[in-house]
Amino acid sequence: MDIHDSIVDTIGNTPIVRLSRLHPPGNLVAKLESANPGGSVKERIAVTMIEEAERSGALVPGGTIIEPTSGNTGVGLAMIAAVRGYRVICTVPDKVSEEKRDLLRAYGVEVVVTPTELGPDDPDSYYAVANRLADEIEGSFQPNQYVNMANPEAHYATTGPEIWEQTSGTVDVYVAGVGTGGTITGAGRYLKEQKPSLEVVGADPEGSIYTKGPDGEIHQYEVEGVGEDFYPETVDLAIIDRFIEVADADSFSMTRRLAREEGVLTGGSGGMAVEAALRVAREDDSRLVVVIVPDSGRGYLSKVFNDKWMESKGFDT
Repeated sequence: MDIHDSIVDTIGNTPIVRLSRLHPPGNLVAKLESANPGGSVKERIAVTMIEEAERSGALVPGGTIIEPTSGNTGVGLAMIAAVRGYRVICTVPDKVSEEKRDLLRAYGVEVVVTPTELGPDDPDSYYAVANRLADEIEGSFQPNQYVNMANPEAHYATTGPEIWEQTSGTVDVYVAGVGTGGTITGAGRYLKEQKPSLEVVGADPEGSIYTKGPDGEIHQYEVEGVGEDFYPETVDLAIIDRFIEVADADSFSMTRRLAREEGVLTGGSGGMAVEAALRVAREDDSRLVVVIVPDSGRGYLSKVFNDKWMESKGFDT
């Protein structure tokens, strides 16, 4: 019998598909993390961070998991917490879609919404509020995906090996959006160990620190769950060969194209990553380019797939 003990055991082993309608030469392929049971790549790190905390004693039976998140990590944590009996509290910036907030609540998460524009050092930012709650609540554990090395380790152990096996080692370029940096760092490190000539490319929203630099004009952007205004400890910039900056308009345009031309429903960060990967694929049709499409578009129906929202932000529909 092929029966899993719980939903947690179905995380990973996501498919890779060729995006040949977008790029007819056929050298652009996407790893669809929406095939994970909660719909995103973040479930990989959620299970790794929780299991490591259980082993170390940082998380005890009946404990509370507290995490600042743009939604997807919270869903992953909540799914595993439901199976293992933990309480979950997530702090989210208010630019996170209502669908994502409702999804977190559907898993039993207590959601605390904070202003998006606040910096990480502001006491009312979603980072600081999570820290305060972790200090106040007895028996709490904060995975903190921005500093927890189980984050990139999860991708070194799963995402990287899957890509290598699925492409039979023919992958030449690995492209991923960069937020905490865990996805690109962990999988990128594994793939470079197998193939030192492999290029790792980070996709970054316009206004993020990765392309603007710490002294650049860092500013807010509409794409959710990617880019940063500080350098997380979980990103290894030495792994990343170059960054490609993608404007919100290009990210959202590609997000819609993916649904309409490839039948791939993803969010703005997925559109951003594919837009960057398409630019790379056009440089040399002989190189196989693998891009991570990190989540499903079902959490963004009121935003990127809503004409009124797009028009209100000045984007073409």
